[in-house]
Amino acid sequence: MKADDSVVMLLWHATPFRADKFEDHWRPVAEAALDYGATSWALLRSKDDPNDFVQIASWSSKLDFERYWYSEEVAEARAEGIGLYQVPVTPQWLRAVDAGALVEDEPQVGRAQ
Repeated sequence: MKADDSVVMLLWHATPFRADKFEDHWRPVAEAALDYGATSWALLRSKDDPNDFVQIASWSSKLDFERYWYSEEVAEARAEGIGLYQVPVTPQWLRAVDAGALVEDEPQVGRAQ
């Protein structure tokens, strides 16, 4: 994610005692955002309340997100997952004000220590 990216955030609340099943069910669907034009994605699970999940993805256009969200693949996954999460799930659009990441140095090959 980089500054000025358009980021969609989805807050999911798993039905009690079904959070592990929701995680397994939704992880590949969240990752599929890349197939529809997302430049990054993440599915996060709360450590404080393991029934709460946050899905985020960066998109260059709202149309790409809509192609993902309303695709047959994702619509079927939402339908198959009914009972694993509480509805409604409403996408929230955000603008990345700034972002960064730490990148580890590559090990030097052939250099004396």
